[in-house]
Amino acid sequence: MADVKTEFRKIVADALNAFIKEKDPNSSEVAADSLSVQNPPNPEMGDLGIPMFVYAKALRMGPPQISAEVVKKITDTSIGEIIAVGPYVNIKLNKADEGFSILTKISQQKENYGSLNAEGKKPLEGRRVMVEFSSPNTNKPLHLGHLRNDALGESVSRILKAAGAEVYKVDLINNRGVHICKSMLAYKLFHEEKGDTPEKLGIKGDHFVGQCYVEFDKWSKEHPEAQEQAEEMLVKWEAGDPEIRKLWEMMNEWTLNGVKATYDRTGVSFDKYYLESDTYLKGKDEILKGLEKGVFFKADDGSVRIDVTDVVGKGKDEDNHEKVLLRKDGTSVYITQDIGTAISRHDDWAFNQLVYVVASEQNYHFKILFHILKKLGFDWAEKLFHLSYGLVNLPSGRMKSREGTIVDADDLIDSLRDDALAAIKERGRDEEVGDANEVAEKVALAALHYYLLQATPIKDMLFNPAESLSFNGDTGPYLQYMGARISSILAKAKEAGVKVNSDKESVSLLTAPEEWELIRALGNFPEVIAKAAENLDPSGVCSYLYDTSKLFSKFYQQCSILNCEDEKLKGARLYLAECTLVVLKRAMDLVLVQFLEKM
Repeated sequence: MADVKTEFRKIVADALNAFIKEKDPNSSEVAADSLSVQNPPNPEMGDLGIPMFVYAKALRMGPPQISAEVVKKITDTSIGEIIAVGPYVNIKLNKADEGFSILTKISQQKENYGSLNAEGKKPLEGRRVMVEFSSPNTNKPLHLGHLRNDALGESVSRILKAAGAEVYKVDLINNRGVHICKSMLAYKLFHEEKGDTPEKLGIKGDHFVGQCYVEFDKWSKEHPEAQEQAEEMLVKWEAGDPEIRKLWEMMNEWTLNGVKATYDRTGVSFDKYYLESDTYLKGKDEILKGLEKGVFFKADDGSVRIDVTDVVGKGKDEDNHEKVLLRKDGTSVYITQDIGTAISRHDDWAFNQLVYVVASEQNYHFKILFHILKKLGFDWAEKLFHLSYGLVNLPSGRMKSREGTIVDADDLIDSLRDDALAAIKERGRDEEVGDANEVAEKVALAALHYYLLQATPIKDMLFNPAESLSFNGDTGPYLQYMGARISSILAKAKEAGVKVNSDKESVSLLTAPEEWELIRALGNFPEVIAKAAENLDPSGVCSYLYDTSKLFSKFYQQCSILNCEDEKLKGARLYLAECTLVVLKRAMDLVLVQFLEKM
């Protein structure tokens, strides 16, 4: 649809400009790409429409009068019948030409369909985007919040790549600090003498280290000295104590091996891992350079600061808001690390955009970080973006990892998989689908990812496991079911020797409302990708998937394929089903929903 929309805009713009010139020869021209193309509420009104409201004041005419005058000026009707409908200039497209054009593109481009815009170019070609997401701590396993973060980061990365961007995915591992030492201290107290290891206990490394973190919290409630001991351990770690470093390296490896196993399971991957232990001191030199240049100042207490009032407003007492960048003793703070890490990353891979996928709780932090990097004179700082997302919880409430009430990612996926397997067996499909356990795993991940991605990122949300696993409605399993259903239709057609007809004469027979609505939806896919990439929001792809799946279901119910008596029409409908599957598989991959041939 993108090509015809561009043509339609140009035709209407030419006519509109001709009419405006008659009214006022000195008026400036209306650019074609400024015209808003909308879908009429009723198909009988046309397939596309352009409103005339915005020109009413300048022309001193009612929008319906303007649309009528514009239509009179139009002589090019090669793409369809152009009519005035109230305040809109609408077009009833030449369905045969447009339908053939859309389906041919899908057939030729296959899994690459959707990447090219109306001009035949990838909209983000030439853009180098680094995406940071996940950022786990090495004192616990991934939890439900990480799952939303990971789904967003991986999906956005795939969408950006589909739109033509070169994408580099990075993960900052938070592997230092007092919280890490708490797990280490618990290990020394409760496990070291017994020689406990994840292998010995038969559990994943990240789960074992997370268990140590919970044990510390319980122990600290009866031992007030616990916090001080953990802080002493951190001092030793920073001083390079060999024994503490050895323990730290061992427990870090346990956690990272476990976390990476979860990444593999969920289809998440990275091009590079950054370790906080390597980056936390890197920003100090940049702060000192900025101090020399006058970007920062030294406060009365000896700390190095920057005034960020312009970014975050006045303080509680209406004082200017200052951010500490180096403590009075010269040590770094958290934002100092992020400054150094951002600069190091650009040195490693010269991005022109860096996207941080981090919860909305850090909005304040990123406003200041971006402000500081701009003040330091980095031109790429203008393209830094915080993809802020809301909290996600189960209906039972918020997670607290230190108390052991965390919603562990692996446990949640296991539970979803078991429920999916039970549903498959209940439907009597366990033998027909092949490896029922493998299918149940894919259904569980589809349920999880789709549910997490269908809401706009900024919204807080409750993850409802039962709702997510439904095989009906707006869910991942429903999309998988539709993919499997189309695959079954195509397989039956092949067995029956039904020929796919993709020639223009056959495709021109696809004139039923259900056929045309589906074709139009398939034609809109490139715009869906472009919009999702520009907004860094996968929810539009989710909506598109569900809407297109419903349109296919409606088409299949109203337009018989295999029982159609007209052989040409039968082949054309089969071709439409084939093209629909190509688009659905492509869109499903963008939102981490694995395709299933049988379900």
